[in-house]
Amino acid sequence: MDMFLQQVLNGLTLGGIYSLVALGLTLVYGILAIPNFAHGAFYMVGAFAALYLMETLGVNYWLAMLGAAIVVAIVAMLAERLVFHPLRNSSELHPMIAAIGLLLFLEAGAQAIWGADFHRMATPYMGIIEVAGVTAPIQRLLIIAAAFGLMLALHLFLKHTVMGSTIIAMAQNRDGASLMGIDATRVALLTFGISGVLAAVAATLFAPINLVFPSMGQLVILKAFVITILGGMGSVPGAILGGVIIGLAESFGAFYLSPDYKDIIAFALLVLILSVRPQGIFNREARVS
Repeated sequence: MDMFLQQVLNGLTLGGIYSLVALGLTLVYGILAIPNFAHGAFYMVGAFAALYLMETLGVNYWLAMLGAAIVVAIVAMLAERLVFHPLRNSSELHPMIAAIGLLLFLEAGAQAIWGADFHRMATPYMGIIEVAGVTAPIQRLLIIAAAFGLMLALHLFLKHTVMGSTIIAMAQNRDGASLMGIDATRVALLTFGISGVLAAVAATLFAPINLVFPSMGQLVILKAFVITILGGMGSVPGAILGGVIIGLAESFGAFYLSPDYKDIIAFALLVLILSVRPQGIFNREARVS
């Protein structure tokens, strides 16, 4: 039972990070109806921005997280203005190619500035709590609390604010929302900014128990795509539930099977679930709501 609860803790840690990244991807897909492959690079930029603020400028962990969120939100909004907005009337293939180009550009930029070496981010929360035989590092508990707290805040924002309602309206029917006077350009900028914040917070939370390097976003974004497809393309509840499912599956799979198969489990689950529910866990009515 102790080992079972330990894997639940580890799974919720991974699930929280995956869900945050997948949520940003889901929101952007809901607005543009294209997969933003550059989202993994936003995650990487957030980690390096927080690392720079902490190591070079001596900023504390939480201010570094805030600074990284602001930096990545700006990068994401610039990407929307300079890369995706000019292609809004093009075929779906062009924005996808542009997103891949942006991903490679940001990774090359990070490698030119920080090099290809692995970096480790320090955390002020080094302690360990033991409850009922379960060893719980404070950083992992922090990840779970912050990740799911941010998801709740995003849900409340989408449900109970005017700007949140405009995002939902634009995602459900872009043309109809525009006819009702909703500014599509403003909503797209806001959505990209939110996705950047989610990616930066996820990266800053996870970096102290992982490594920071230029290609760190590649595997994360692949799993975020799996989660987005698994939960139903454009579904916010699906992104959250899918992230938790993948996180728990990886944790239990690594423990009971082998760590070597940990990264394969997500794709195996995708094939299994889509063979039963091709539309994903949530259907179209649950999209971005």
